[in-house]
Amino acid sequence: MTVDAIVHGAEMETAAPRSGLLSFLLTLVFCTALAAAPYYASTYALTLLATFAAYAIALLGFNILLGYTGLLSFGHAMFIAMGAYTAAVFTSKLGIPYLELILLAAAAVSAAAAFLIGLFCVRYTKIFFSMLTLAFGMTFYSFLNKFYFVTGGDQGMRITRPLLAGLDSAGGKTAFLTGPFYYYSLALLAILAFLAWRLLHSPLGLHMRAVRDNPQKAAYLGVKVQRTRLWAFVISAVYCSIAGVLIGISVGLADPELGYWTQSGNLVFMTVLGGTGSFGGPVLGALVFVFLNDWLNATTEYWRFVLGAILVAIVVFAPRGVAGLVHGLLGKKA
Repeated sequence: MTVDAIVHGAEMETAAPRSGLLSFLLTLVFCTALAAAPYYASTYALTLLATFAAYAIALLGFNILLGYTGLLSFGHAMFIAMGAYTAAVFTSKLGIPYLELILLAAAAVSAAAAFLIGLFCVRYTKIFFSMLTLAFGMTFYSFLNKFYFVTGGDQGMRITRPLLAGLDSAGGKTAFLTGPFYYYSLALLAILAFLAWRLLHSPLGLHMRAVRDNPQKAAYLGVKVQRTRLWAFVISAVYCSIAGVLIGISVGLADPELGYWTQSGNLVFMTVLGGTGSFGGPVLGALVFVFLNDWLNATTEYWRFVLGAILVAIVVFAPRGVAGLVHGLLGKKA
């Protein structure tokens, strides 16, 4: 081994801790900024941040399926819709306003549905898996639209304000969304992010990465490939349904459009925008997408064209997404 190689290896060893420290500090600053947002951000910005928190939860689960297991779904919006309609049924039909019970019910409903759907879908990969999930998603969307006496049809179902930790909050809807509900959403995001991180660093998470990288070799080593994919599918569905509850509450309505295929496309867009190769990438993607989409909608009627152009640019010039760009800058500075 040459002297240059030894020096280069030493530089890499010292750069890695520095990069990790910078990543930790940036994460700490990011979390602090979110927690302090009600003290400096406008009311409208806070409503967008609440929406971001909900989508960030969905993307944490979606990234488990796409980024860590290698399965691209075009039907996960149906689980977001399941969460929203569960909240509508509990608050408007059953008169159960406790958000914790609603979240548990949404998770259970979506897990059961994802298990049954996943039994068919995980037998296939690549475009066949994607098309199957799209077919199931559009079937569920048609059910929401056509069975008016059950779902309210295209008018949806109203969601009334739930109780947070058994407590009712004073003030109107805006005060509720930008105050207690905002902090509740952030706390839920933090808890679910920790659980996702622990999962991905567990043996199951290692199995997911092995299935993504080389399913044949993983099966040869004893990994249950289809079972691992099914676990990823169910877990991602649970995360999306929890996000659907929060999205439905912020809007006040469970709408069939939440289950339309374009919503699934938004999940894919945000994941690619943030970066599928990192844990926090999709969270950054959700933040950028929510504010960028809102700004483009208010600026130009060709916002879909602009979003499409941005997606093409990311795939071509920054395949690792926003997170990859940040890590690249940190690596250079380190």
